[in-house]
Amino acid sequence: MTRAFNFCAGPAALPEEVLQQARDEMLDWQGRGLSVMEMSHRSEAFVGIAKQAEQDLRDLLGIGDDYAVLFMQGGASTQFASVPMNLAGPGDAVDYVNTGVWSRKAIAEGSRFADVAEVASSEADGYTHVPDPETWQLRSNARYVHVTPNETIGGLAYRSFPDTGDIPLVADWSSSILSEPVDVSRFGLIYAGAQKNIGPAGLTLVIVRRDLIGQAREGTPAMLDYAVYDKAESMYNTPPTYAWYLAGLVFQWIKRQGGLEGMAEKNARKAGKLYDFIDRSDFYANPVQPEFRSRMNVPFTLADDARNSDFLAGADERGLLNLKGHRSVGGMRASIYNAMPEAGVDALVEYMAEFEKEKG
Repeated sequence: MTRAFNFCAGPAALPEEVLQQARDEMLDWQGRGLSVMEMSHRSEAFVGIAKQAEQDLRDLLGIGDDYAVLFMQGGASTQFASVPMNLAGPGDAVDYVNTGVWSRKAIAEGSRFADVAEVASSEADGYTHVPDPETWQLRSNARYVHVTPNETIGGLAYRSFPDTGDIPLVADWSSSILSEPVDVSRFGLIYAGAQKNIGPAGLTLVIVRRDLIGQAREGTPAMLDYAVYDKAESMYNTPPTYAWYLAGLVFQWIKRQGGLEGMAEKNARKAGKLYDFIDRSDFYANPVQPEFRSRMNVPFTLADDARNSDFLAGADERGLLNLKGHRSVGGMRASIYNAMPEAGVDALVEYMAEFEKEKG
C-alpha cells in the first residue's frame, strides 16, 4: 500500500509509526485481549496510559509541578469561552491581539463573557506580520493577554513574546505546539486542539498555572471549569480515551525524534525548502513577511488563479492531498506539521516546479 502525502491543516497526518503501533494493538492491547477504545477509563490499564501520556508531555515541554495538564474536549474553540469564564469575571478587562481568523474567533467569543479590547492588530495589511509588542496598547487592569502564536489559515507566526508582567499570557497554540521548544513558564495558560501535532481530533490540551485554577465565575458549567478537571484528573466524565492513547503514542514518537529540539530542526529544514522555492519563483507567491512566516502552514498563490483547479487535480494524481487553501483566503496551503516527512515537501516542490514549467 502506498500512502499519500497529506497536507491537510487538520485533522492532519499522523506519524506512520504511531499508526502502525495502533494497528498492531487495535484488537489486543499488551495481551489484555481488548482494544484501548473498549477499556474503562477507570481501569488500571487506561489510568496507566493516561499518566504516562501526561508525563511524556511534561518531559517534552518541561512543564513544572506548578502547572496542571488537562486533557479536555470540545476543541480549541470551546476554550475561547472557557478561558474568560475561568480567568475573568463579567465585565472584567481582557486584552487580545488580532493576527488572523482564529484570533478574531477568540475575540468574538471572549466578548460574550468579558470586556475585550483588541490591543493590537495586523488586519489592515492583510495579516502579513505580527504587531510589534512595543505598540500593544495593554491595559494595566487586564485579567490576561491572549495571543495566537500560529495562525493556521494565514500562515502567520510569532517569533517572540513580550513580558506581560503580572498579567497572565494566554496562548492558543493549536497548530504549532510540540513543533519546537517552548518556555511554558512564560505563560499563564496554553491550550491546543489535538488534530495538528498531538493526535486525532476530539482531544484538547490545556496547560494552566495552578494559581489560576479555582477562580471560575459563578455559573461556569462543570465541563468548562478547570478546577473540576484538575480535581478529577481529567476524568470528570468519560474522556476521549482512544484519542488520549494515540496522543501518548505521538508524545513517545516525538521523544524518539530527538524531542522538541529535533522536531524544530526538521521543521525549519522542511519549511525552508518550500519557502526558498516559492521565493525563487515568479509563478508562486507567499504574502507573509519572511520573519513572521509559519513553519507549520505555508499558504501560497499561483500567478494565474484560473490554474488553481488544474494544480489541485495534478497534485491529487500524485498523492499530494488537501492543498486547497482555506475558503476564506483561497489559493493553496501546505500544512507541514511534525508528521509530514521531508520527502513529502520534496515531492511537493518537485511537482510545483514541473507545473510552473508546463503552465507558467
